[in-house]
Amino acid sequence: MGTWRAAINLKCNPEKAIELREEYDGTVIGGYHSNKKHWNTIFIDKAMEASELKKWIDHSYELVIEKLTRAQKEDLKNL
Repeated sequence: MGTWRAAINLKCNPEKAIELREEYDGTVIGGYHSNKKHWNTIFIDKAMEASELKKWIDHSYELVIEKLTRAQKEDLKNL
């Protein structure tokens, strides 16, 4: 049986996505089953700084939220 690695897909602007893939080769790859231009898959490991991962998550959240309609944003506020 193979080993598995915890991973998360995060949205990213296209230029930054490429930079992260180059800087974190093997840890950050084009989004698995996602548009690889805008999404990265990040394999989470102990060597990764939690603050860096949080920054990427926050950035992804902001990018997704800005594409929502006004009604969807209101619905999100009411959750």
